[in-house]
Amino acid sequence: MLMSNTDRAARLHFMANGFRVLTPGDHVVCAVTGERIALDALRYWSVGRQEAYAGAVVAMAAMVR
Repeated sequence: MLMSNTDRAARLHFMANGFRVLTPGDHVVCAVTGERIALDALRYWSVGRQEAYAGAVVAMAAMVR
């Protein structure tokens, strides 16, 4: 039976120029806001913290915490 990745959080390994999918899914969760981020819309993350962020303002806020 095929499993669908719909409505399932992916687990990613963040790198400087991209990310590797460790566990398939259709989204990740923002480390600051808890917002779901579709993988095709993911643009901001921290390599050091291995966290995803919902946008530039949220990413900047995470850097000062």
